[in-house]
This record gives sequence, C-alpha cells and structure tokens, in this order.
Amino acid sequence: MGYKKVVVAGGGVLGSQIAFQAAYCGFDVTIWLRSEKSKTHTQPKLDKLKEDYVKDLELMNTKEGKAESNWSRGLADIDNFDYDKCIEKVQTAHTNIKLETDLKKAVEDADLVIESIGEDTKVKIDFYQKLAPLLPEKTVIVTNSSTLLPSTFAKYTGRGDKYLSLHFANTIWRKNTAEVMCHIGTDPKVFTDIIEFANEIRMVALPITKEKNGYLLNSMLVPFLLSAFDLYANGISTPETIDKAWTLGTGAPNGPFRIMDTVGLETVKNIVLQYQKVPGLFSPLLKKMMMPYNFKGMLDILNKYISEGKMGKSTKEGFYKYE
Repeated sequence: MGYKKVVVAGGGVLGSQIAFQAAYCGFDVTIWLRSEKSKTHTQPKLDKLKEDYVKDLELMNTKEGKAESNWSRGLADIDNFDYDKCIEKVQTAHTNIKLETDLKKAVEDADLVIESIGEDTKVKIDFYQKLAPLLPEKTVIVTNSSTLLPSTFAKYTGRGDKYLSLHFANTIWRKNTAEVMCHIGTDPKVFTDIIEFANEIRMVALPITKEKNGYLLNSMLVPFLLSAFDLYANGISTPETIDKAWTLGTGAPNGPFRIMDTVGLETVKNIVLQYQKVPGLFSPLLKKMMMPYNFKGMLDILNKYISEGKMGKSTKEGFYKYE
C-alpha cells in the first residue's frame, strides 16, 4: 500500500474523528477546510477528541477497563497494551494534525484523500471537480458517504479506478468498523489497499463488493431511525419517551433520538432528504411500510432545530441538552 500522507476533506463529526484516528496510528494528516472560520469549529473537536482518547485510555488502564464493554478497540489490543506509549500517540496526533484552507496546498503529494463532507450530491460533485486537477497521479480518493453510491461520483473524480467508499461508524476509536465498498470501475488492487489502510488505522474492515445504498450498517440503522422520527413528527410521543421505549424494551444503551444527536442533525436532515427522494433505496416491503412516513414533518422539525443552532451533541443541544 505505502500510504503516508492522508488528507481528510471536512472537519465535521466524522471527518475530525477519521483525521485523529489516522494521526494516532502514525499517518501524516491534514484536514482541508473551506474557510478560516471552519477552523474555529474543527479545532475544538480535535481538542475534545484528545480528551476522549486520554479518558478512554485511563479507563483501559484499570481493572474495570479490561471489560469488553469498556475497551476501545481502536486504541490498542488488550494483550499488549502499553498505556504510556498510547498516551504519547494521542499527544503526537493532536500536535501534528494540520488544518489547511488552500485545497491545492492541502493535497499536494497526498497518497489518500478521504472526502467527509455533507451528504449532498451537488456539493460532492463540485468538490470533486475542483479536486481532480490538483491531485498527483498516485492519489486514491475515498468517500465517507453514509448513503450515496461511489458510482454516482466516479467520473467527476478524474480517476474512477482509484475511487471507492470508506464509511466509518461514529466514535470510530470505540466502534472500530470501516465499510469498504467498491463500484464496478474500482481497481481491485485499490480496493485491497483501502482494506489494508482501514486495518492499519485499527479498524475492522468490512468489504462490500456490490454497491448498496446505506451500505451495511445504515441499511439497518436508517429505517429504524426514520420509524422513531415518524412517531415524533406525527405527535404520537416525545423523543424522551420513544427512546425509553427502545432502551428499556431492548436493553440498548441509546435510543434513536440520542443516536441522531450523536450523528448530527444536519446529517440526519440530508439522510431524510435522500431517502424521501429515492424510493429505490428500499425493498418493496420497506417501501410499502414507509409510504405513510411523514417526511415533511421530520424536515420541519429538523429545520427548526438547525435554525436555532441545535445541531446535536456537537453543539451541546439537539433533541437533548448536553453538558
């Protein structure tokens, strides 16, 4: 594989996590941001990630931390855990990540560009068209899209054979999975290389050899979230009560509205827009089940929250308030 320099385009919830995890694992990482103002949003995320990594490592360094439920698999293996070395890796990652607003400067000599911008087809296409002429021949591009297919964008990258999807679960150092999905034009060697990269940043690579909207995780998760949101949009119950129904009834640690707060309400909005416009995303059975879904009501609620700056956990308020 031989990747060294990694550029993450976008410093949102997952973009900042991907960058920090890659830097923690020894890669030279730059985050490309659209503006200087974006730096004021991204740097606090990196500072918080540093705190979260240290906090988790401190727990892992206790007897209780050895329990599987407390062990962050993306940080170390339990059988050769070196606390001091891991703490040093966190400090180095935090210090060495670069924030850059000049796209040409950011991607020069890049081995891998990880696009992690909003789930908006037009925005992604515009980004790829600006990116394509700036890249070295060697550079591979992956998208961290959670719903969109790589074949939709391959031609705009100028290197469809070096383009595919690499999708992470939120809190990637704990839930260390990476869905690797190729499209029909992806070079098999590049597909293999990205699987290797995912493993090198301590993810469990999940290969997907046929395109599918929603990939693996979101094909299961999104219908669940929409079902919960529909209950709220139709005035059936409140987010708190709906979450209690799920957590108490199943033993799950979080309900759907806490999950949406963690994902971020802008992302939730983009997913709602995407799923209401593309009925082919669903099987015939799911389409029949989802016909009554109140997408308009969901968007009205999301637009209100977003206009009030309630973007989810990252802004300390969404459906819930966070300290």
